[in-house]
Amino acid sequence: LFLAVCAVGIGGTFQYGYNVSIINAPTQHIHRFLNETWTSRYHKELNPDLLTFLWSVIASIFSLGGLCGALIGGSMAIRLGRKGALLMNNIIAILASVLMGISFPTGLFELLIAGRFLIGINSGVGLCVQPLYIGEVAPKHLRGGMAMGSSIFLTGGILTGQIVGLRELLGGEAYWPLLLSSSCFPAFAQLLFLPWFPESPRYLLIDRGDELRCAKALKQFHGSSEYQKEMEDIQQECFALNGEKPRKPWQLFTDRAVRWQLIIVIVMTMGQQLSGINAIYFYATYIFEQAGILVEKIPYVTLGTGACECLTALTCVSSNYVGRRYLIIGGYLLMTLWSIVLTFSLTYQELYSWVPYVSMASIFAFILSFGLGPGGITNTLTAEIFVQSSRPAAYTIAGTISWISFFTIGMLFPFIVNGLKQYCFVVFLLECSLVAAFIFVVIPETKNRSFLEIKKEFDKLNFGRN
Repeated sequence: LFLAVCAVGIGGTFQYGYNVSIINAPTQHIHRFLNETWTSRYHKELNPDLLTFLWSVIASIFSLGGLCGALIGGSMAIRLGRKGALLMNNIIAILASVLMGISFPTGLFELLIAGRFLIGINSGVGLCVQPLYIGEVAPKHLRGGMAMGSSIFLTGGILTGQIVGLRELLGGEAYWPLLLSSSCFPAFAQLLFLPWFPESPRYLLIDRGDELRCAKALKQFHGSSEYQKEMEDIQQECFALNGEKPRKPWQLFTDRAVRWQLIIVIVMTMGQQLSGINAIYFYATYIFEQAGILVEKIPYVTLGTGACECLTALTCVSSNYVGRRYLIIGGYLLMTLWSIVLTFSLTYQELYSWVPYVSMASIFAFILSFGLGPGGITNTLTAEIFVQSSRPAAYTIAGTISWISFFTIGMLFPFIVNGLKQYCFVVFLLECSLVAAFIFVVIPETKNRSFLEIKKEFDKLNFGRN
């Protein structure tokens, strides 16, 4: 089971974190490449406004690709299986790496845009299918800890991208095409290791009706002596679904039986993206400068933010013992607290010499709080609160909401910061506290419960307690 999490993670959420991270290091080198390419092609200087536009397209086309990937991820998981969808997804990543790698020697910046779009599709599919596979292969007593694999590989991808993007490694001017094309290595790794693991047992029995392959997969995951209990659990869910086919995303919006589950997924996904985590990364460089850290040393200090997220994801395996509900509520409440501290410390940043260090500590504390709850538990709950027939469609909806929110905050965030300055964190603390209150009132605990037990709990919300 542990090795299966690693096999799906390396080519899944790791790719998303890695490709979000590596685009920051070569910004100036890509600007120079665009200028030189434009000059050699049209024999005139590139207009600064057009340069800004082209760079914005290169950076943001990733989000558009991610949205497309989220829209097709659920369908791929149904048609090809969870494992088959992840394997096919690597072909997209390899093609994207080739296009980005040859953009510089060919002098075609259009290939760079196409490559970023394709790697966005790869990330969108991976974010949708990986937690689906892990949630379905995990026994209920390990589901929380195993589902954290998605968050661990995502944050590990961010940290790896920050390290590889240092100028001593692939962040130098001569190596940036290699940096952008290096995402082929996780893809090759998954193509090498994932075929050794079976398809999701729930998919095999409930969606394909293949009891023999389901039993074989369960024996491989749980051992010949322990698999029977999981088999009975899957058979009970299969019987309860009574042959119900996998559902389309739009069908969930008209089904009263999943009304509150859908509201929860939408609120939690939007809450995760709009929580202020992007504001923290925006302010990090400014705060490090105010604390007296040399500009050339800031990239190394920024590694601490990536290490914070990765560390929290690793320790958040404790969700298996504490419970999802307490962790995510606690995470949002702590983020509310640190938003208050940051608002005050940024306001009085220049009043006392020690205040910038309070801001630095608050940044790391905010990131740790995000990883404790919203960053790690959101995908886990999405897997747990839907039954087999609705789960792929739910992940498609969650992925779509996530990428739209990601794109929206990217567009609006500069205006929010310019307009409100440090008081932008007042907006985020209100959002975090409202999401925490919503979760406290609505979401039941899912730890150590079967999918059918969780469904019965939600039936009380959807249809009334009687």
